Amino acid sequence: MPASYFDVDGTLVTTNLVHPTVFYMMNQPTPMHSLAKLGRALVKAPWMAMAELQDRRLFNELLFSSFEGVSEDRLVALAEEAFAKVLKPAIYAKARDLVKCSLDKGHDVVLVSGALDFLMQLLADHLGATGIIANRLEVKDRFATGKLLRPVVAGPEKARLIREHAHAHGHDLDECFAYSDSYSDVPMLSVVGYPAAVNPDRKLKMLAQAYHWPILHLAA
Repeated sequence: MPASYFDVDGTLVTTNLVHPTVFYMMNQPTPMHSLAKLGRALVKAPWMAMAELQDRRLFNELLFSSFEGVSEDRLVALAEEAFAKVLKPAIYAKARDLVKCSLDKGHDVVLVSGALDFLMQLLADHLGATGIIANRLEVKDRFATGKLLRPVVAGPEKARLIREHAHAHGHDLDECFAYSDSYSDVPMLSVVGYPAAVNPDRKLKMLAQAYHWPILHLAA
């Protein structure tokens, strides 16, 4: 059975990692807690902007450090509200059809995202995806430490994690599919036999045209 591996931000949804993180920061137990979280995040903003251009792994680590001190109970309690208010309205109109097309072919459908696992599981359930590869927060004594567990899902690491997933589940990568919007995901797209560019940025669109990869556009 082949598998279809889907990047999420920009591919299936219009949002990025920052949007649900800001939702969590704005919904702390008290307004003062929220202001403190947002203030610390703003201090890190210049470094995050630089990291986004140079090192997606570092960007993820800086962004998710904002969760330091958030209780495990609060992470779970806010997950469904964050999904309903931030992620669900941002799903591209044709995203469900694209996922359903893969499911109808009997594919294992896996969401591959730098977002946090508890949010990606809700998105997977909503779309009917069968699995996720996502980032996980380190939790000690029932509170997030602000660190990500290894491996960090970002950039070229996505390709290695897809290889591992395919091997563990008996998928032949030459028969698998991958979908992304970003040139930064070329390693992920290159490990499968059937890559496709979805809502591609300029560099990915040029590459897809050069290699005759399918180019898909999902209306918002």
